[in-house]
Amino acid sequence: MEYRNLGGSGLRVPVLSFGAGTFGGSGPLFGAWGNTDVAQARRLVDICLEAGVNLFDTADVYSAGASEEVLGQAIGGKRDAVLISTKMALPMGDGPADWGTSRSRLIKSVDDALRRLGTDYIDLLQLHAFDASTPVEEMLSTLDRLIAAGKLRYIGASNFAGWELMKSLAVSQRHGYARYVAHQVYYSLAGRDYEWELMPLAADQGVGALVWSPLAWGRLTGRIRRGQPLPEGSRLHQTAEFGPPVDDDMLFNIVDILDEIAAETGKTVPQIAINWLTARPTVSSVIIGARNEDQLRQNLGAVGWSLTKEQVERLEKVSAVPAPYPYFPYRRQEGFARLNPPLV
Repeated sequence: MEYRNLGGSGLRVPVLSFGAGTFGGSGPLFGAWGNTDVAQARRLVDICLEAGVNLFDTADVYSAGASEEVLGQAIGGKRDAVLISTKMALPMGDGPADWGTSRSRLIKSVDDALRRLGTDYIDLLQLHAFDASTPVEEMLSTLDRLIAAGKLRYIGASNFAGWELMKSLAVSQRHGYARYVAHQVYYSLAGRDYEWELMPLAADQGVGALVWSPLAWGRLTGRIRRGQPLPEGSRLHQTAEFGPPVDDDMLFNIVDILDEIAAETGKTVPQIAINWLTARPTVSSVIIGARNEDQLRQNLGAVGWSLTKEQVERLEKVSAVPAPYPYFPYRRQEGFARLNPPLV
């Protein structure tokens, strides 16, 4: 397993990490992802550790805290061998204090997460969304104090817009607060919006990407085919409305090229899609999920080999979409491109 620094920090993370969204699954969204119990979770954790995957990602909102509870029990006795990443900010109830990132909510949410996880510190805490109702200074000063108290090691963001992330980084620099070192983002062959603004920002500011849904919400598994109905067991029947939108024509064109490269390499469609992501600029780790051992071992096979330059070019060509304003001049016009050449 390859290890990389998480952004500009000293924290070393595996290029593949494990997402525990299926642990303890319940409700219309997370129940459709899976309902891995403690015994099953323990086995998946052991397989990950054997392969060198020691970063496990969860969130308080995953099945109303059940994911954190199952993960905490699954890593029992192995705390020093693992890195725990969790997220908070989204609503955990209907009350006025049950959502957001105010000082009081952050302090309580961290304590609740520590209790559910059965640990006294969190390696990486990410704000699951930007809370525009709370001053950035309040959020970051609270996180900084939680680090000083030993409850957190590193902090990051998730699903922030460019200005939200940059404003947060600027406030941290101005006041000497701990900086976000990670940004957990949606990025896949079928969804490359991360590249327009967030990727250049991350490269400039030393923020590592933790990629969620590398298979485009389950669409790049190789089971979704042109002219065929969704497979009966696909979770998209229950979850499509919650995930990122994907244009069907583009999706099927991408799958056609993935099929060709699968035939050339002997790798599977999802392995190729994940491998492509691991070589992208600013990507520190790609979060993989699995409902069972076979899925996990298949996803672990996405690393340890490389696509050829020609194969990468084919994937990028078929998945490219026109850049929106104000980014398209930097892709189309020589003068603009010279001032700010793209990373990709």
